[in-house]
Amino acid sequence: MKRLEAAFRNPYVDVIAHPTGRLIGQRGGYDVDLDRLMKLAAETNTVLELNANPSRLDLSAAYVKKAEEAGAYIAINTDAHHLDMLDDMAIGVATARKGWIKNETVINTWPLDKLRQFLRDKRTK
Repeated sequence: MKRLEAAFRNPYVDVIAHPTGRLIGQRGGYDVDLDRLMKLAAETNTVLELNANPSRLDLSAAYVKKAEEAGAYIAINTDAHHLDMLDDMAIGVATARKGWIKNETVINTWPLDKLRQFLRDKRTK
């Protein structure tokens, strides 16, 4: 958790990817305090990834909702390593919907100007 906390507090870290590190059917997630992780994300305006890869789904629907409730933002990412994996975006969107998060929470839905301003503001705080 110490390394993650340092990453959250670094003004040049915009997104924390693979927040739990889980691989479904292969390994559980890291031993992290997810409530603390979400609070840090909100405090530092560091975005949490919802990894849409079916082997990860990291964060889960339940945790994206908790992240939103904590005031954190989410980026839906396919984790694509080849073109066919871009189709996994539908899984990420479905996971976000299952968690009932608002589209304003998902930075992928923002207009480009808003996203750029968000990233600039993070660096100046």
